[in-house]
Amino acid sequence: MTAQTEAAQAPDLLYSEAEEDLRSAVRSLLADRADAPAVIAGIESDTPYDLRLWESLAAGIGAAGLLVPEKLGGQGATHREAAVVLEELGRSVAPAPYLTSAVVATEILLALGAGDGPVAGLLAELAAGHKVAVLALPFSTPPADGAAAMTGTLERTVTGVAEAEAADVLLVPTADGLYAVETGGDGVVVQALVPLDLTRPLATVTLSGAAGTLLADAGPAAVAVSKGLLAGAGLLASEQLGLAEWCLTETVRHTRERHQFNRPVGSFQSLKHRMAQLWLEVVSARAAARNAADALATGSPDAPLAVAVAQAYCSRVAVNAAEECVQLHGGIGMTWEHPAHLYLKRAKADSIAYGTAGRHRETVAGLVELPAP
Repeated sequence: MTAQTEAAQAPDLLYSEAEEDLRSAVRSLLADRADAPAVIAGIESDTPYDLRLWESLAAGIGAAGLLVPEKLGGQGATHREAAVVLEELGRSVAPAPYLTSAVVATEILLALGAGDGPVAGLLAELAAGHKVAVLALPFSTPPADGAAAMTGTLERTVTGVAEAEAADVLLVPTADGLYAVETGGDGVVVQALVPLDLTRPLATVTLSGAAGTLLADAGPAAVAVSKGLLAGAGLLASEQLGLAEWCLTETVRHTRERHQFNRPVGSFQSLKHRMAQLWLEVVSARAAARNAADALATGSPDAPLAVAVAQAYCSRVAVNAAEECVQLHGGIGMTWEHPAHLYLKRAKADSIAYGTAGRHRETVAGLVELPAP
């Protein structure tokens, strides 16, 4: 392999001008509609989701259709752009069904490869922000279990489905294939749970006598569900990156402004070392998350490995960054009014979403070929 070929295959970890423009638009919207007081007020209410925020994000900016081709009403972008959106959502921990609907559900429908019919119709509605769809599997389901999910019948109860309350459509995997079930139809009960992370609600979904539209047979559906879970796990790393970046930035700002013994507490050597170590971890997490997003965007055969590496690393970094943020804020970090607890809860919940770090390390071990002794 020549050096030129190797360079051509190297992942692009930098952000393009278009991606930075998208970041600016999303960050401006979230600063206006989903600052810390607004998010806390939302989770204290019965409806954590701001429907106007979702309409602006999904339809106004067009974020919901980033992965959908233009011929189906989307933006025709890639996972790289979707990763930028998730970085900003991680920075604000805004309650929005973006990961579950605009990434996982959309990726599943795209993988079915239908140019028309109910799949194309549902994709167009998701891209326009008119509907929200979620996969009716526990939020903890790893990509490797996608095929195993194709069991049972449409009569089922699933616990721990993320953002099912916000969904208009459930994608239900069965032994017969993948069904689309309207949440407002007869025989569908969505019962809210009390999750650790109140910004991403979980629910128990019970289907009893519900009618569904068959989207694909079991074989193609199993492949599609696995691809959707892989995309979800890969881009979840970008959400964890944004979360960790906010925690680091906020902690540095606070320790600069907080004085003790007439000195900023951030000037103490022990805290300098802790924040420097955290900065190194966040930089490494950015490389891992961007590599996963680029691998998904380019359809790289190494995408499963890139996603497993990103999740195995980024979940730990996000939790550590949130814990440091709470601790280095002192007493104020323990209060409900300060948003640090939102980031810690999101980081903890994300650490078991789409597979734990341990499960992803097992995937890495199975994919990496060690040289013979």
